[in-house]
Amino acid sequence: MTLNYEVIHGLDFTDAEIAGCLRRGGLLSLELEFSKKCNLRCVYCYASAGEALKNELTLSELKDIILQAKDVGARKIILLGGGEPLLYDHVREVVEFIRAHGLMQSLFTNGMLLTKGLAEFLFENHVSVVVKRNSNIPEVQNMLGGVKNCFEKIQAGFDRLAEAGYPSGGTQLGIQTVICRQNLKEIPEMWAWARERGVIPYFEIITNQGRAREFTKDLAVTNDELRDVFDKLREIDENRFGHKWSPHPTIASFTCKRHLYSCLVNSQGMIQPCTGIDMPVGDLRKEKLKDILGKSPVIKNLRNIYATIEGECQSCEFAVDCYGCRGNAYQTTGNYLASDPACWIRKNSLKAKKAAAGR
Repeated sequence: MTLNYEVIHGLDFTDAEIAGCLRRGGLLSLELEFSKKCNLRCVYCYASAGEALKNELTLSELKDIILQAKDVGARKIILLGGGEPLLYDHVREVVEFIRAHGLMQSLFTNGMLLTKGLAEFLFENHVSVVVKRNSNIPEVQNMLGGVKNCFEKIQAGFDRLAEAGYPSGGTQLGIQTVICRQNLKEIPEMWAWARERGVIPYFEIITNQGRAREFTKDLAVTNDELRDVFDKLREIDENRFGHKWSPHPTIASFTCKRHLYSCLVNSQGMIQPCTGIDMPVGDLRKEKLKDILGKSPVIKNLRNIYATIEGECQSCEFAVDCYGCRGNAYQTTGNYLASDPACWIRKNSLKAKKAAAGR
């Protein structure tokens, strides 16, 4: 099977670049939160974002962290916000600072605050943008966003990005969509809609953490339903767009390898492996990034995940390339090295073993 690089890796790096990063023990990218302040109340939010926390990072601290990331080899800064990054007063200054130091950058936003001028500013500074868009049906988007009439504002922001020139000139545009009960039936249509426009569809399984825990029963989709929708997306890509990939969790068409080359800095300066593994492994207000990466046993285990992973994931047919979602494993079992409980391949493997044992 021929795998298309752009589809499989999206906003990430090549295998050769990742291998080099592992050898030197540094980073290729850093995910950075500004503040937990947000203008939405998404029912699935991993961070339960809404209000700013006490003692969040200052602008000077953010700049210092970006320079530390560059010093250990990072080539891209991913601006997550923690809440909504465009609410941050100094977002333009951060963007300009990152560009001035020769780093790539991606911004994850709900798009509601995008003006014509801001969209043009982002495009001119070569910022790839991913808009959090969960439905093309206003009532569904409003419900998932937790705020009335957010659909119209998100759509307006997306339109302003398109008017500014996205996606073109090597500057990517994507949509981030969580797969849940409310939007399950329209996921294939949304996928095709994105592909037709050159937009990267970043469609993922919900991690059961933060605010999502309060709405688990309402949002939940079974593993069999996830398998079916991933397979439909694969068929759309292969039959209509010429992209080939093998369906497996946790992001459709993507193979997550972030733990091999990235980490997250939350809005209070704590290092986490990713948004899903919200386990602090170091404090940047007390230690340098390089030192934390070098001594953290959690980071070490994740950098060696193909050897340290436990359970069925170890013997899976995709084990050479996939390690499931470490966030799902951690949030469900408390063990970030456990097999991914949301994986339908794992479930099918367990059924087969039970059937064989019963013969």
